Amino acid sequence: MPPPAGKISGLHREGDNWYCNSALPSDITITVDGVNFHLHKFPLISKCGMISRKYEECKSSKDKIFTINLEGLPGGPDSFLVVVKFCYVIRFDLTPRNIASVYCAADFLEMTDEYGEGNLISECESYLYKHVLKNWKDCILALQGSEPVIATADKLHIVSKCLDAISMMLCTDPSLFGWPMMMYGRLQSPGGSILWNGINTGARIRTSESDWWFEDISYLNMPLFERLIKAMEARGIRAENLANAVMYYVRKYLPGLGRWPIGLSGKARTVTSFSLAPLTVDQRVLLESITKLLPNKKGKSYCRFLLGLLRVASILDVDQSCKDLLERAVGMQLELATLDSLLIPSYSSESDTLYDTDTVERVVHYFVSSESKLMAFSPSMDDTGMSPSPGPFAKVAKLIDAYLAEVASDVNLKPRKIRTLAEALPQSSRTLYDGLYRAVDIYFKAHPWLSDREKEELCNIIDCQKLSIDACAHASQNSRLPLRVILQVLFFEQMQLRTALAGCLHILDAESGTHPGPMIPSDTAGQIVQRDGWVSVVRENQVLKVDMEKMRSRVGVLEEEFSKMKQEMKRVTKSHSSLGSPHFVQKIGCKLLPRHSDAHREETKEVGGSSTPRIPDEQVHPHPSHHLRHRKSFSLFS
Repeated sequence: MPPPAGKISGLHREGDNWYCNSALPSDITITVDGVNFHLHKFPLISKCGMISRKYEECKSSKDKIFTINLEGLPGGPDSFLVVVKFCYVIRFDLTPRNIASVYCAADFLEMTDEYGEGNLISECESYLYKHVLKNWKDCILALQGSEPVIATADKLHIVSKCLDAISMMLCTDPSLFGWPMMMYGRLQSPGGSILWNGINTGARIRTSESDWWFEDISYLNMPLFERLIKAMEARGIRAENLANAVMYYVRKYLPGLGRWPIGLSGKARTVTSFSLAPLTVDQRVLLESITKLLPNKKGKSYCRFLLGLLRVASILDVDQSCKDLLERAVGMQLELATLDSLLIPSYSSESDTLYDTDTVERVVHYFVSSESKLMAFSPSMDDTGMSPSPGPFAKVAKLIDAYLAEVASDVNLKPRKIRTLAEALPQSSRTLYDGLYRAVDIYFKAHPWLSDREKEELCNIIDCQKLSIDACAHASQNSRLPLRVILQVLFFEQMQLRTALAGCLHILDAESGTHPGPMIPSDTAGQIVQRDGWVSVVRENQVLKVDMEKMRSRVGVLEEEFSKMKQEMKRVTKSHSSLGSPHFVQKIGCKLLPRHSDAHREETKEVGGSSTPRIPDEQVHPHPSHHLRHRKSFSLFS
């Protein structure tokens, strides 16, 4: 159909009404979302199949002005204005921002080639393929412009085509796959940008960084961002790059994560120099959705990020299933966590404690029950590599002991929670119980009102046989501990000292060429306690205290004397001195601390009971100075 007579110079707007600058009066009115377009029917029905069909249905009406209400037109009045200009052959602009909405509007109005060759749908397809899908910047803008019309854009495959194009263009970054720079020799523009089929993509070649695209894709809403990450994953982008992109996106829209840096600098990474509209996101929906994108990998910074998400999840009170996913993900790599990230404040109105110990307890249980072995990220994901030793259980035990020491000062923390957290790990996880003892001591100091029974029950989590010498020395003088525990510590402390001294003599005997005496096993103390019970220990408490004081005062002197003895014994032969015999040294090793009266009786008995006449010292020992020195050294035991 021919266009209306008279020259159309354009359109003008008056309030909510659009008019054609034409001498012919309007004979059709199109209403779109409250905006009225006063137009002519022939340009519209010649291009729009929908309007033509509606006109045929109602052309028998006697009304001179035909009225149509276009409800649900994608893009609204702005998109329809482009349609009108196209129908009136007025200059119009297709841009990356409006291509999706105009394409969807043309499809809604059925502007196919059936109603004229080169119709608007064909025009939009040509622009999409020739311009948008070959340019990084235009793809991002087209995706952002498709958000209001996402349902129709999906049906027309606009979104999927843009996502595929972006993921394909990311593969041109050599830092993602380690491709050599030589392949970009003819694909690089004079300005340094990558050329895609001869068209500037706006993306620049980076050799040292692979995160230049994080900022650009962070302007997409959560559904589109999720689909883009999945498209990149299908394309083969490395898991650590995708994880870093997710971490960057979440960090940008969840300010609560700012406490945990993720290894990314604060500078803008956009390389396209175009402005994007900021997003307004629902943080709770974002957090519940982002858990679906978390990779099943492990890394130090990634574990810190997960704990940050867990902290924000407590603030936003997200769905419990989301919390469970985060707790499980943290539990499977808990050995990589740090103390500051594990200290999650309690935001629940039902809890009166400072820190969320229930969450930490569940995380520990996930760690213990975890059977799957997660693959670690590549070393580039973290600043430092993961050390193979000590084992994961030992690392977690040390971490939990430090955590208990931090939360123990909370006056509202119950003893049951301390015990539950400590016993969540198997006993074999701890080679030393010093950290757990420190936590219990801090708890006793912050809770002086605890009864002796409660203290004893809490001290049951400490294995006194696995306390160091320093911890035993502190515990034996700690008035906050129950008496039974102090006695137990004193007993094991003496056993450790006796075992250490016997070990020193055993080494000395071995170097002197003698057979070592019987050693005191480390678990003898536990057997004695189990056999005799605590009644006998209490009875011997005073004797133990006296012996312990002697041992403490003489340990330093003994070390010096042992070194001197070692030197002297090498220089003394059997014929020169009977005091240097192995029998005498072995005798000393078996009886460490004889009393002075006992030693004197033994010496008298030895001399008086001998049937052989005593030979003067001058005849037996031509060098009496050696004999005197040895007697002086051994006098320490009398």
